[in-house]
Amino acid sequence: RPDLVKQVINKIKIDGLVDTYKAVMSRLDSPVTLGYSSAGTVLEAGEGMGDIKAGDRIACFGDGFATHSELSFVPKNMLTKIPEGVSFEEAAFVGVGSIALNAIRLARLTFGEKVAVIGLGLLGQLSVQMLKAFGCKVTGIDIDAEKAELAKRLGADETAVIGKNDLSQLASRFDAVLIMAGANSNAPIEMAAEISRDQGRIVACGMIKLDVPRQEFFKKELKVIVSRATGPGKFDPLYENKGIDYPLPYVRWTTQRNMEYFLELIAQKKVNVKKLITHRVKIDEVLGVYDILLNGKESYMGVVIGYKGQEDKQSVETITIEGVTKKPAGVKQISLGLVGAGLHASTSMLPALKKISQFRLAGIADAQAFKAQHAGEKYGFEYCAADYQKLLEDKSIDAIFIATRHNLHAEMVINSLKAGKHVFVEKPLAMNAEELKRVENAYRASNKQLMVGFNRRFAPHTIMAKQLLGNASDLVINCRVNAGLVPDESWVHDSQEGGGRVVGEVCHFIDLLQALTGALPVQVFAESTQKNGRDNLIINLKFDNGSVASILYASQGDRLLPRERVEVFSGNSVYVIDNFKSLFFAKEGNARKKSLLSLDRGYSGEFEAFLYSIRTGKPVVDFKEYLYTTLASFAVLRSIQLSCPVPVQQG
Repeated sequence: RPDLVKQVINKIKIDGLVDTYKAVMSRLDSPVTLGYSSAGTVLEAGEGMGDIKAGDRIACFGDGFATHSELSFVPKNMLTKIPEGVSFEEAAFVGVGSIALNAIRLARLTFGEKVAVIGLGLLGQLSVQMLKAFGCKVTGIDIDAEKAELAKRLGADETAVIGKNDLSQLASRFDAVLIMAGANSNAPIEMAAEISRDQGRIVACGMIKLDVPRQEFFKKELKVIVSRATGPGKFDPLYENKGIDYPLPYVRWTTQRNMEYFLELIAQKKVNVKKLITHRVKIDEVLGVYDILLNGKESYMGVVIGYKGQEDKQSVETITIEGVTKKPAGVKQISLGLVGAGLHASTSMLPALKKISQFRLAGIADAQAFKAQHAGEKYGFEYCAADYQKLLEDKSIDAIFIATRHNLHAEMVINSLKAGKHVFVEKPLAMNAEELKRVENAYRASNKQLMVGFNRRFAPHTIMAKQLLGNASDLVINCRVNAGLVPDESWVHDSQEGGGRVVGEVCHFIDLLQALTGALPVQVFAESTQKNGRDNLIINLKFDNGSVASILYASQGDRLLPRERVEVFSGNSVYVIDNFKSLFFAKEGNARKKSLLSLDRGYSGEFEAFLYSIRTGKPVVDFKEYLYTTLASFAVLRSIQLSCPVPVQQG
């Protein structure tokens, strides 16, 4: 991945070696779920699931959905009912079969055409059978004579073994070639070009190099297509996550329709997956199988993982993490529970929290329980859970830290306050005015502390700038954010889940301006570009002490420019915070510069402040400031919509 190497090099140039190393290692350390093809019984069906109901037998597909686990949550477009006569074991192949099926469709075949399949592993063997069902003449090619023999038994008209048979006899014979092999070389695409006839079609499904041999492609006028997994819908978040289907008259074969048809082929006995199963194991034996896969200890084809029946399961609500070293006794520790073990929590929050000896890391929860367990073991939590309610029920926990996706913040804050916990919540506090009002009511009704993760106001250079500014008013501030692009498919842009970058991130800088001015915003005027307006905008703010500020927030810059720069002008002086790594200030002809060894955006400072507020019962930041920061972010969106200044008002 040279593209990722370049990103790392560029990050070193901007953030330095130490910070880059920490960020890279955190990403590499993040666990991922395994598995994407499974079958089982519906325990419960949510709203909008059509005719799917509890007790139905279904086959499921999708990384993150059809995982190697006893319990999975699968969206409506990523599952299909299992036909009569098809077993769970057979249906568990639905993802792999649909990948092969989509590659075949992309070859645009007709009856009687000659097709070569290069690579006779699991995908190749399934392809051979489906091609025969479609009326094609099939030749299977592999380096393994046993796999070639299996393909012959499953219906291949002929086979060839690389290194044993003379492949020159296959030159220019095939209407289409399917590459199902995985190889870190260009050999498969070169072979496909050699054996294709003029104007042949080549579909690359396997992971191979694609340095196309131009002369052969030019001479034969060949076409090459790289198939996209199971077809239309895959990698589309609206299709996968939201269940929005493509209309049948326009998109005949979607991911789900390919899944349905693959199972029909099994039911019609046109595809036999049982002959492809080489290993059957229980879930608690699966590590041994991975050892076989990684070390090549024995040959394998299809591996089926089985689970105990639902009646045999014991519900495990929390897992105790062994080997946790208790922090030294002495000063009473504040016991905390963390909800959300994603990338932000692991890279920014937990390293800072772990260093504060007065915090006791009690419980950590994440809906993806494996993440909670991994982070819990890494940072020294005492137990982990999948349901954050377990943290709320734990009477020993004093404070809840919330680091989930944005749509969950408000409800979790309210529930945590009602449970008698102090609350630290990552930004944003709320996604809309209704949520904000409910949070305010819950906070006013409690006697607990509530802090929002606007960390930049606690950065060392922000604190130093405020000290130098004193009680100055009539400040003029320019805040430039080279935000970087967030892909369109990211949950951040989802109006229901992330709320967009203004609500989810620009609020950071509105709060920073409040901290520097010591005032509340009273008016907002925002304008955005026509293209990617949600990510590229200029915001002008007026504050109640006469100060004015602008935020230039852009996603279309180059990452070689440091991410953030804040310039403050006041009383014949200027203060410049450059990426929270250095502070330049000048007054009446005299200048000084303060630099840090690594950038510090204030995570440790905000956690120390939260600890202080719990100890003293005094909020470090007035709740009114959180209200106005959040209201101002809503006003930004309103101003863009109306193309005029908008007042920031409570209520």
